[in-house]
Amino acid sequence: MKDLIIVESPSKAKTIQKYLGGDADVLASKGHVCDLPQRTLGIDIEHGFKPQYVISPEKEETIKRLSQAVGKHANVYLATDPDREGEAISWHLKNTLGIKDGKVRIEFNEISPKAVRAAMQNPREIDMNLVDSQQARRVLDRLVGYKISPILSRKIKSGKKTGLSAGRVQSAALKMIVDRENEIRNFVPEEYWNIFAMLLKAGASPTKANIFKAAFNDIAGEKVKVGNEAEAERIMQLMRRSRYAVDEVKKSVSTAKPAPPFTTSTLQQDANHKLNMSADKAMRVAQQLYEGVEIAGEGLHALITYIRTDSVRVSPDFARGALTFIEENYGKEYAPSVPNVYKTGANAQDAHEAIRPISLARTPKSLEGKIDRDQFRLYKLIYERFLASQMKAAQYNTMRVHITGSGTECELGFVVKGRSVKFKGFTVVYTAAAAKAEEEQEEMDTLPDLNEGEQLSLYDISGEQKFTKPPARYNDATLVKAMEENGIGRPSTYASIISVLAKREYTEKESKSIKPTQLGEIVCEYMEKNFPDIMNLGFTARLEGALDKVADGEQHWEELIGAFYPRLQKFIDRAYHSGGGGKLPDEESDVVCEKCGAKMVVKEGKYGKFLACPNYPECKNIKRFVEVVGKCPKCGGDIVKKTSRAGKIFYGCDNYPKCDFTCWDLPAPKLCPDCGGAMRVSGRGEKKTYVCMNKSCGHREAAPAPAEENK
Repeated sequence: MKDLIIVESPSKAKTIQKYLGGDADVLASKGHVCDLPQRTLGIDIEHGFKPQYVISPEKEETIKRLSQAVGKHANVYLATDPDREGEAISWHLKNTLGIKDGKVRIEFNEISPKAVRAAMQNPREIDMNLVDSQQARRVLDRLVGYKISPILSRKIKSGKKTGLSAGRVQSAALKMIVDRENEIRNFVPEEYWNIFAMLLKAGASPTKANIFKAAFNDIAGEKVKVGNEAEAERIMQLMRRSRYAVDEVKKSVSTAKPAPPFTTSTLQQDANHKLNMSADKAMRVAQQLYEGVEIAGEGLHALITYIRTDSVRVSPDFARGALTFIEENYGKEYAPSVPNVYKTGANAQDAHEAIRPISLARTPKSLEGKIDRDQFRLYKLIYERFLASQMKAAQYNTMRVHITGSGTECELGFVVKGRSVKFKGFTVVYTAAAAKAEEEQEEMDTLPDLNEGEQLSLYDISGEQKFTKPPARYNDATLVKAMEENGIGRPSTYASIISVLAKREYTEKESKSIKPTQLGEIVCEYMEKNFPDIMNLGFTARLEGALDKVADGEQHWEELIGAFYPRLQKFIDRAYHSGGGGKLPDEESDVVCEKCGAKMVVKEGKYGKFLACPNYPECKNIKRFVEVVGKCPKCGGDIVKKTSRAGKIFYGCDNYPKCDFTCWDLPAPKLCPDCGGAMRVSGRGEKKTYVCMNKSCGHREAAPAPAEENK
């Protein structure tokens, strides 16, 4: 009889099945098969917080199929993901399918024939410490969400059809976003001036090549920050009367070391910076690369190692192989004598390797045009980051020149910085994504030929008024970094936290920035007043540390919950019986109430949004809410968003029944010039186009600029 391997993902199952051929059967559980019940707490608080797991209704057919398969195979191996959640899924599968105790758990950091077969030769028992850590997390999250969310919905009138929610980690992340917004609001800008002298060697012709810029730095050797226009003008007047000479030239060689290979956090950050991918999308695409993607002409192949990791550790064998690859493809001068080793953070679990390609022979160039565009872009990023991490440091010739302006009542000092590449090192493959600081932006990319004692001539002066800037709002990358630094959440949760906050309408995107909504700020304020522990970043981080101790077998999970719950219940009781709360102001529309002249507001009702007079109950006027999204291509009337009886969104002309135009896609405001059919809007901004919906036509044209479109 053949062996049976059970994994969670169907695509993962297909990849492993391809690798093993007929040696084993591989089936998928499609994620969790058991969880806490949806409509009740599902935790026996009186008896050690025992979770009351139930089989998810949608998984009954899956369980039936897997149960039948278990009985037909000699050995059953549970190969769910190699983390706490994966361990818990394996435990649930074992219990639900009646698999006997023993060494039934196998794990691998990469999906390759070698790794899977090696894992099958070394099965182990299910690690109950990991299971208990996951149980503790699930119970904690259920207690917080189930107990606090109804109070939020009761105390805060949001106008939403669905209730408000709180979360153990979600709420702490919301506080970070709201705190940053308050920092921005309360920020008081300070004026400062950057002053530059445009100089050239004495006697040199004033050509662009000969002129260089020196930044004002000090007076008599003491660094000076110019804070107002009067001070700036005084210094510039002194500059006009000064004689210039090179005071000091310092030359050196600096090195820039490569960054370590990706962790989950740094992958999300760089995918956002370099590829403009949200954290959620980056993780979805990375999951595909880990489980297996369809390569044209080759079929399914997994391309990268496991993607949920906080470690920068690399397999010694793979690191040594990387040095050989670098020598053969880039030259011996780019390969260090021994592999580069990076230190994993003190709070990291370090359960898996860093994210890396499974094979360096599978170069990005070899995959170009053979896999999905987003898969290719992310794989290229992961591949190049790893390869660079194993290369030698880059080297730069640097120079710092100090110039004096003398001959007036005080001696002015100016600085010129420059650097040139001496050895490219890892930068032949990968460069950092972070923007340069203002001081670094003034650094010259070439080194001017200057020597101490050399006389210089003043060509021009410039002064730039500047103001200090408030801290920037978080984006996906910086929020992930801040959550990691504060110990909020774990690698597997960063993307979902950001998504949940947006789904709850606690945050919204403004360009790439994450901004709290008014509802988010009201919820945050209420939570801080009534549940300070949940909103305390230090408390949340300590709780994460305690969960790590459970995973390491250093603490019992029931003790952890037992220490947490009584204080939580105290806050719940107090919040339930206290006043306070808040109400989200109604959104004001442009529609004027014809009965009393007030601007009507948008309300949420049983059947969706509607317009109501704000002077209710004195004025009880209501109207249907119409969301105009464009112009009708047939009659020029308004195209409005509508909802079908089945709950699907579609678009129709507001002049119905006179005009019967409807469309499932957002329609363009004109008909196709080739076939006369409707066109849909595709893309946005400069990439916005109109595409004919008639597949046999295929006409496509660039959309006009917004100003032209509105004429």
